[in-house]
Formats: sequence, C-alpha cells, structure tokens
Amino acid sequence: MGKQEILDKLRDSIVNQDINGCKAAAQEALDAGMSPVEAIDSGLAPGMKIIGDKFEAAEIYLPQIMMSAKAMNAAMEVLTPELEKEKVGEGVGTAITFVQEGDIHDIGHRLVSTMLGANGFKIIDLGVDVPNDSIIDEIRKLKGHKVILAGSALMTTSMLGQKDTVAAIEEEGLRDSVKIMFGGAPVSQKWIEDIGADATAENAADAARVALGLMK
Repeated sequence: MGKQEILDKLRDSIVNQDINGCKAAAQEALDAGMSPVEAIDSGLAPGMKIIGDKFEAAEIYLPQIMMSAKAMNAAMEVLTPELEKEKVGEGVGTAITFVQEGDIHDIGHRLVSTMLGANGFKIIDLGVDVPNDSIIDEIRKLKGHKVILAGSALMTTSMLGQKDTVAAIEEEGLRDSVKIMFGGAPVSQKWIEDIGADATAENAADAARVALGLMK
C-alpha cells in the first residue's frame, strides 16, 4: 500500500470512529517506514480537523467525538513509543497543557501534549475543563523557569474563555513568566493578537515547532 493510502486510512478511521482500523493503520504507517510525526501530522491531524469542523457545524455530536478520540488514542498507543525514541533536545522548558474551562474535547490537546513531549518539553497536563485558578497556581509554582502555556478549545464558546485566561495571568503579574499559545478549530491569528497571547498553531506538529520558537 502506498504512503498516501495509509495516511488516508488513518484520516478516514478517525472520521469513521474506527478504533481497530486506526490502530492497524498506525502500525502500517510505521511498517512502511513513516515517522510517527508524519503519521500524526498528515494522517491523524487531518482526521481530527474534519471531526472538529463537523462538530462546529453540528453535523456530529459528543458521542461521535468521543469515539474518534478512542480511535486516535488507539493509534497513539502504537505511535507514542516510537515518538519517545525520536526525542530531540532535552530540557527546552515546561509546557502546561490544558483544555479551556467549559470544554471537554481533548483530542487535539492530547496530540499537542504528545508532540511537545516528543520535542523535549516537560509536560504538566491539567486535563479538560480547566478553571483559570488552576492555571495560575501552576504558573506560580514554576516562576523563574522556562514555561509555555498550551491551551486548546474546540468550541467558539470555550475559545472566548482564552481572553479571560490571559487577563487573569496579567492581573496576577505573571504575564512575563510565561509564553501563551492557544489552539483549536475556532482560534485565529487575529484572535491571538486581540487577546494578547503569543501564538497559535495549525496542528500538533506545528504547535511543537511554534513552541520551540517561542522558547528561544
């Protein structure tokens, strides 16, 4: 099977919530000599984008998102050990990853956490539906260290909370202690500029590249 066919299979198994198919396609990708980053970036991530777009358009609902997440997790079980082997540059900083309060969609969030970890970041994963108080506490604990905040929101409603997060960090006098990166289907570069964050990224692999750039 050709490379593009395998990537299409990864994408489609996410979209069709095919857990076993997604895991098998991930193994096929590795067997074909693909790097785990390529499998994620060109296979799983496009699938997740389709799912995110369909959810925003109310074409699918939470149960389907959860099944797509399970399919992705099955693929990640295969890919993560390979990612670990490829780790580059240790100790680039600490990444606090989370999903915005009011949002429980952790698919993109998990991908970003995995990719940041594979690129040498120490990961503190706060999980989903995270209130600003928890984020502030974590930043405060790491004051004086190199820290990046990587938050995601799949829904426009939860994306609006990102503005409050930046404001809360500023109010606590911690803005200079942390770089702030937000992602998720509705997040745009203009939104990032409007709320005073540092960056956004198109996908998980891009998030790792952007994060490394911000830490320089």
